[in-house]
Amino acid sequence: MTLLARWLGQAGFLFTAGKAHLAVDPYLSDSLAEKYAGRLFPHTRMRPAPLGPLDLPPLVAVLCTHAHTDHMDPGTLTPLMAAQPMARLVCPRPAAGEALRRSGAAESRLDPLRAGERTGYGPFMVTAVPSAHEERTVDEHGDDRFLGYVIDAGGTRVYHSGDCAPWDGLAAWLSRMAIDVALLPVNGRDAYRRDNGVPGNFTFDEAVRLCAAAGIGTLVPHHWGMFAFNTADPADFDLGLAGALGVTVTVPQHGATAVLRGRR
Repeated sequence: MTLLARWLGQAGFLFTAGKAHLAVDPYLSDSLAEKYAGRLFPHTRMRPAPLGPLDLPPLVAVLCTHAHTDHMDPGTLTPLMAAQPMARLVCPRPAAGEALRRSGAAESRLDPLRAGERTGYGPFMVTAVPSAHEERTVDEHGDDRFLGYVIDAGGTRVYHSGDCAPWDGLAAWLSRMAIDVALLPVNGRDAYRRDNGVPGNFTFDEAVRLCAAAGIGTLVPHHWGMFAFNTADPADFDLGLAGALGVTVTVPQHGATAVLRGRR
């Protein structure tokens, strides 16, 4: 069975295995542009969403990596969960209440996960992994506020980090999981954005080095091309570094579908 991934923009992907579909972090509205109109960072889209929430195929689940709006979007989740009553909603445990508020879904449809937990949705097996945006943060119960997900389907194992920057132990955690493809955010980080409420992510070079350290053969760099204040230029991606470290880079095209291939 082939695993397909369609880039929905920012960190959003639609995965297809056979006839089953699963979405991660879909941001398909303009809710952030409305929220931040007239502010320092207006969150105006650089390109329109490739489809609307009601244009998605039937989903077995929607995975949200954390509660930032471009990853847990009420403008996407509310109509989507209403139109697809069989879809499950997945999020970090500390974000459970926010996920319910933003989606309007019944609590019985929610699967709040902690790092290390594993669950299945049709042909997709999902394992939660800690993320650091820019720091690894836990609640009073020790549960991570930011997660990534390792998704197994069609003989391919894919890591979607959500928003993440390097943290001690991440490469070791991932190397034990024999991951084929990493979907990593490469818009970087700096003090100006952080001091104005926009924590950052990997740089492209950091993403490549994580893949090399964790034995991941293919990198798909995302989280660019959505907001002008928080993007990266694919022309600046150091493909020479990736080649030297044995990492294949697949730069996604907005709205396009790619085949994700495993090594097993």
